[in-house]
Amino acid sequence: MKNFVVKTLANAGALGVAIWLLQDITLTGESTGKKAWTLILVALVFGLVNFLVKPIVKLLTLPLFILTLGLITLVVNALMLLLTSWLSEQLDLSFHVEGFWTAVLGGLIISVVSWALNVVLPDGD
Repeated sequence: MKNFVVKTLANAGALGVAIWLLQDITLTGESTGKKAWTLILVALVFGLVNFLVKPIVKLLTLPLFILTLGLITLVVNALMLLLTSWLSEQLDLSFHVEGFWTAVLGGLIISVVSWALNVVLPDGD
């Protein structure tokens, strides 16, 4: 359970950095507390998308992974971020990613920051 909480907080932090750095990734809310709560909920949606959908997409695009030496990962991460944006809109969360190239850059930022946070934060059950 502790590992799940740590990964969710790392995702929330990484999403927060991407929102802060890129003007086309937006999170709106009336107050800082509402924004923080929305960010945690979006991090949960993002974690579920990465847990349920990403392995299937990676399996289906395995030849492209081999052909591009893994660079297709940037596109897959962008698609997962766009799916998270769409699901967030369906769940009435105020998170939006505008455009594919913003999602590519956002996915790259989220991957790097999430990796760094998972190295620093404690893990284990």
